Amino acid sequence: MEPEEAYIVKNKPVNLYCKATPATQIYFKCNSEWVHQKEHTVEERVDENSGLVVREASIEITRQQVEELFGPEDFWCQCVAWSSAGTTKSRKAHVRIAYLRKTFDQEPLGKEVSLEQEVLLQCRPPEGIPAAEVEWLKNEEVIDPADDRNFYITIDHNLIIKQARLSDTANYTCVAKNIVAKRRSTTATVIVYVNGGWSTWTEWSVCNSRCGRGYQKRTRSCTNPAPLNGGAICEGQGIQKLACNPLCPVDGLWTEWSKWSTCGTECTHWRRRECNAPAPKNGGKDCEGMVLQSKNCTDGLCMQSSLYQKPSESKDTIGLGNPLAPSTDDVALYVGIVIAVIMCLVISAVVTLFIYRKNHRDFDSDIIDSSALNGGFQPVSIKTARKADLLTAPPDLTSAAAMYRGPVYALHDVADKIPMTNSPLLDPLPNLKIKVYNSSGLVTPQDDLGGEFSSKLSPKLPHCLLDNGDSTMGRRTQTQTLLRTRDPSCTALGSFSSQGGHLIVPNSGVSLLIPAGAIPQGRVYEMYVTVQRKDNMRPSVEDGQTVLSPVVSCGPPGALLTRPVIITMHHCAVFDGQQDWLIQLKSQSQQNKWEDVVVVGEENFTTPCYIQMDDEACHILTETLGTYCLVGQSLSAATTKRLKLAIFGPVTCPAMEYHIRVYCLDDTQDALKEVLQMEKQMGGKLLDEPKTLNFKDSTHNLRLSIHDVPHTLWKSKLLAKYQELSFQQVWTGSQRNLHCCFTLERFSTSTVDLACKICVRQVEGEGQIFQLDTTLSEDSQSIDTSLLDPASNITTLVGPNAFRIPVSIRQKLCGSLDAPQTRGNDWRMLAHKLNLDRYLNYFATKSSPTGVILDLWEAQHFPDGNLSRLAQVLEEMGRHDSLVPAVTEH
Repeated sequence: MEPEEAYIVKNKPVNLYCKATPATQIYFKCNSEWVHQKEHTVEERVDENSGLVVREASIEITRQQVEELFGPEDFWCQCVAWSSAGTTKSRKAHVRIAYLRKTFDQEPLGKEVSLEQEVLLQCRPPEGIPAAEVEWLKNEEVIDPADDRNFYITIDHNLIIKQARLSDTANYTCVAKNIVAKRRSTTATVIVYVNGGWSTWTEWSVCNSRCGRGYQKRTRSCTNPAPLNGGAICEGQGIQKLACNPLCPVDGLWTEWSKWSTCGTECTHWRRRECNAPAPKNGGKDCEGMVLQSKNCTDGLCMQSSLYQKPSESKDTIGLGNPLAPSTDDVALYVGIVIAVIMCLVISAVVTLFIYRKNHRDFDSDIIDSSALNGGFQPVSIKTARKADLLTAPPDLTSAAAMYRGPVYALHDVADKIPMTNSPLLDPLPNLKIKVYNSSGLVTPQDDLGGEFSSKLSPKLPHCLLDNGDSTMGRRTQTQTLLRTRDPSCTALGSFSSQGGHLIVPNSGVSLLIPAGAIPQGRVYEMYVTVQRKDNMRPSVEDGQTVLSPVVSCGPPGALLTRPVIITMHHCAVFDGQQDWLIQLKSQSQQNKWEDVVVVGEENFTTPCYIQMDDEACHILTETLGTYCLVGQSLSAATTKRLKLAIFGPVTCPAMEYHIRVYCLDDTQDALKEVLQMEKQMGGKLLDEPKTLNFKDSTHNLRLSIHDVPHTLWKSKLLAKYQELSFQQVWTGSQRNLHCCFTLERFSTSTVDLACKICVRQVEGEGQIFQLDTTLSEDSQSIDTSLLDPASNITTLVGPNAFRIPVSIRQKLCGSLDAPQTRGNDWRMLAHKLNLDRYLNYFATKSSPTGVILDLWEAQHFPDGNLSRLAQVLEEMGRHDSLVPAVTEH
């Protein structure tokens, strides 16, 4: 044991200790002088294990001894031991007088800051030995940056509030302390104020005058937000007025009566008046009274006298005709015309019905197109058929889609069909006998279209998944048809039973894990997983959003699963412990519309998925197969996504110009793989290893520039000093294979070497520099392009061989850990140890929580999961049974 550094506090002496073995003598030397033997306290004993002599010595150092030393070096002591093997010296142990000055070199100052502004409080503690430790108090409570990440204490003891919140309005004190004393700075008051903001304008009020000049107004208030803690009030007016001049209502008045008409054949004459002196307008009242007036014009010799009164609103129709009343002969004429028209219509209807029935007599209808079952919009062929012909003649399916090759029920999951239960084609034909042709040409009569048959054709479960031996070829044909147009380099396909398996899209970071038991017992599903590379398959994003992963489809859609499968895909979001991202999982509906599924971190009992986010990959646990994609919403300017930068040039260059292409991709394996494949087809090669760049949501563009071009051999055709990709182009991720091109021109065809630098950086952000040194020849390829080979890895693993954990071990683990334990060392502790405990309630809802946790572990650690590490976790949990050795044996 060697003597330790020591400090004298006030006038208390300190003791230095030293121990050596084997040792015949042991002494201290202080400041190069031997300490007198009398000042030593020496103890001697024999070590029980080794049998060697152990000597321990100690001395006492007083404040007076330390103060008497003059010189540039502090007081020090050293232990020296002798034995038959020689002399041994310890390190120097310094003894200093401890102190702490009373005055701070710099104290924090109070500030008034706006909401979300960064705050810096400076503190330089008093001089002292040993150096003082510093802590900060907020309203007399110690600030711990680990508990509140909005605080940060720098290495030089300054306190930074990253984004001021209202709750950060407080008194802050810097406290310095060492073994001697504790000092407090003056208190600095930080006030976080909020400047007022206007609310939206209200709707315009109605005019305050019903007639004539007036005004209408709208208001807004300074409450969005309201000023707080001395913040500025809103600038501008809170009320706006607008002149209005509604028209006054005018009541209608009658004109003078007209002159009496000549005496008619019925011994009456007429006179009229109009309601237009003035006419009613702007909501004024109509005239009241008679429009027409009649009276006997023969002084009573004729007794007919009538008076026609009409409301003023229909006076126009009255005034347009003959002022004389209609005669009885006219009425009879009109009635006769109406009766004649009705008789013609009845006769026409009878003739039409007769012709229709004659043409359709003895017509036997058979529907031989399967679209009627599916309620689709395929053309239905109706022919006169005899029963003898139905068993020999093959169906005419030329008007149907290619997928009609399989059984008719294999078409039920096609997106453009309508479920049978909603079909308008079957409604008017309740007793129709439907004959369905299959691929062999045989006819299967379906006489009963009742509930049982309808349930079998339920749109919730495509019948390509039903366990029917006769439909195996139909299932395979349908799945192959679905995948016919897909790139085989980004698709994996396989047949799976209840034993499960794994589908892996090579070199893309995309896979589908089908756990054992996910497929019902006795069934075989033809499953696939594919990366969608078409632009129209990518979801549209709003401001601040970005696509974080490839678009991945897995199927068959609607498959019945009894436990979750796990979809794994790469993402390009950067997590640094801050809550900078709001990440949504989106899925594509049958109508090709993107819908929100769940927000990462907001899963609950009703959400259909659980998402485990790792640094570079995400794992989606779901029982619904379909098309998925991750979309991120930035929550701050510090939000960061990873870009992959890759530089390509032509393998050969017979021309004088040489084109360098710089790709700025989302940092996912599939994005780079796609560019490598595309460049290989174009005759390009990698000029340097791809590099990663962190790109922040700071609204700054991505700047690309070329440097150190040998101007005696090459010249750059770029007119500006640099090129830029706009922030929006890079951030949204909606434009695939985004790149810039630098064109260089050589002065001579004999120039075959090119060396230069390309700098790619975000303005006011991070950057990367590529050192290019290439030869314009085909044999110069040296960069690893293994991602170009789509067949370099296995794509399908079936059965127990697809999993790292053997079936017997998995069963024992589930049986042991699924049951709750009083000590807590059950599946919950396993999830905690494996860092899968973000949302334990998801696992708790499953029949075997341990099984789902182990499935997720398999997906995370594919293909080289460390079983020894899993065994170590189980041992740490205190599960000392046969499980741990069983795992280690495998």
